[in-house]
Amino acid sequence: MILLTGGAGYIGSHVAVALLDAGLDVVVLDNLSNSNPASLARVHSICGRPVHFQQADVRDEEAVYQVLKNYSVTAVIHLAGLKAVGESNERPLSYYDNNVVGSMRLLAAMQRAGVATIVFSSSATVYGAPSYLPLDESHSLAPTNPYGRTKFFVEEMLRDMHASRGDWRIGILRYFNPVGAHESGLIGEDPLGVPNNLMPFVAQVAIGRREKLTVWGNDYPTPDGTGVRDFIHVSDLAEGHLGALRQLKEPGILTLNLGTGEGSSVLQVIRTFEAVSGRSVPYEIGGRRTGDVAACYADPSLARTVMGWKSTRSLMQMCADHCRWQSMNPAGYAGA
Repeated sequence: MILLTGGAGYIGSHVAVALLDAGLDVVVLDNLSNSNPASLARVHSICGRPVHFQQADVRDEEAVYQVLKNYSVTAVIHLAGLKAVGESNERPLSYYDNNVVGSMRLLAAMQRAGVATIVFSSSATVYGAPSYLPLDESHSLAPTNPYGRTKFFVEEMLRDMHASRGDWRIGILRYFNPVGAHESGLIGEDPLGVPNNLMPFVAQVAIGRREKLTVWGNDYPTPDGTGVRDFIHVSDLAEGHLGALRQLKEPGILTLNLGTGEGSSVLQVIRTFEAVSGRSVPYEIGGRRTGDVAACYADPSLARTVMGWKSTRSLMQMCADHCRWQSMNPAGYAGA
């Protein structure tokens, strides 16, 4: 049995599909603070197999321990945490509490339960401003916001656990920019309030839920002046977790980028979404946001070398799948 913390969320629901499709059993622990249990019912519909679910907070060590023992969990994929860069600047203590303290309590419960295999959802934000591109795993770590620092500190905690005990099997996956949705259109990104990320905002503008998009800066040293990021299809990302889990057969620590290795600009995403959806996406140009960099994209070659993984879905497919999800679920899971 695999425990998914935060498994009812956007990435978690897609990881659950990947695991179930591979024949693994899954139990989700989620406090539903930024997710909807309807996603797990949709996962059941997609896979034809149920997901076990326990509503609890990852900071509740005893609750986590009971799930680990009661379900005979053999490995954990840790996805639970707050994840908005801007919000982390406004509410840093909430981010340290959820992300760092929550991870500490999870690891303590795992240690008590004798579970020593974990795949951790980290982020490319741990690199900070790129010194060179593409970013590989040996790039220096210098996160520039509280969210990125929480990911860095949890990585450090995991490295310390590995150094102190010889039996831990640890995977650290540094995500770039997950977008898209499952090809069925049944599960996808359903942000609460105003989206923090580009693709869900574009999609909500396209269906008329929001009036227009603000493009933050068009004077960067990039081909069209707008920021360039490495967007990766969430289903490719989910398959990366399955690959990492399979790779952790022996004690050790594995740190990998999950990205496409290619950058797409904000305007390129808008135009591609318009092309696949047949809908316009009105936008206006705003000033640069503090802390934004011109370009950031991965060198994902180590993941291919180590576990034979690579992203296979194009930007066009990312936009098409995200559009299908948003069109089928204009109000997200709340409208189901």
